[in-house]
Amino acid sequence: MDLAYIPSPSTGVINLGPIPLRGYAFCIIIGVFVAVWFGNKRWIARGGRAGTVADIAVWAVPFGLVGGRLYHVITDYQLYFSDGENWVDAFKIWQGGLGIWGAIALGAVGAWIGCRRRGIPLPAWADALAPGIAIAQAFGRWGNWFNQELYGKPTDLPWALKISEGPNRVAGTYHPTFLYESLWCVGVALLVIWADRRFKLGHGRAFALYVAAYCTGRAWIEYMRVDEAHHILGLRLNVWTAIIMFVLAVTYIVISAKVRPGREEVVEPGAAEDAEGIESAAPDADAAADTDRDGDAVGDAQAPDTEAPDAEAPEKNGTAEAAKNA
Repeated sequence: MDLAYIPSPSTGVINLGPIPLRGYAFCIIIGVFVAVWFGNKRWIARGGRAGTVADIAVWAVPFGLVGGRLYHVITDYQLYFSDGENWVDAFKIWQGGLGIWGAIALGAVGAWIGCRRRGIPLPAWADALAPGIAIAQAFGRWGNWFNQELYGKPTDLPWALKISEGPNRVAGTYHPTFLYESLWCVGVALLVIWADRRFKLGHGRAFALYVAAYCTGRAWIEYMRVDEAHHILGLRLNVWTAIIMFVLAVTYIVISAKVRPGREEVVEPGAAEDAEGIESAAPDADAAADTDRDGDAVGDAQAPDTEAPDAEAPEKNGTAEAAKNA
């Protein structure tokens, strides 16, 4: 008898009249907003303009969603194009199925387009956004909890995930791999933030550290999963992908540190001048106000000296003299 376990939602959809609110989509949306908000704070701290991260995210997010779905459909094509399956389901993204590898790859293309339009270096923008992406993944993994999918092997641990009977799943308690990956992503975000402050990472090395750290956790978490997947030499496809991406990320960090050491001094042309202009405008306004106050004071002090002589005095004296003569 299981005394403790993590319950699963009875449904992943809440209907508000004709509008369905899907837990999977809700988690993705929250993750995107948090990533953009946190990335904007880091970008400003690096010397960029407020709003630049969001402007580029307008390009990166749609590309990332398409890339994530394409990777999932291509690597799990049997779920949509084999006998008895409906290929239209490949477009039902709300039912789950986004591959982070495709999301990052095609999202980077969208980010590159946005960066080109703003005239800023893509590596610097990626460094600012790196921990935010990890946090977004931490939120996004809870979408799997709503859909009761991508869990691990059976277990009776106190933190086991209880899965109910349903299509392509057997009721029982399993390792909550969604929770493992969510917590791992939070740890990755904290690691990147710490390393970036400690070593002043630049030229894409903070982003590469995120990739390497995430892949390390994804490899062992992926190994625990029991959902259907393609295998190569006895390992799941995503395990091999994680290994390859880890090697590429570490290689980039080593080569980049030698070729382009240090951090970019300017991440967004013109941003520093704008900030200096705002700062210099305030003293000028204060000086103008002081000048106005001084001018008023001087004017008030001089006012008594500039009064006109009493013109009526001669007239009064003349009238008095005329009366006396009369």
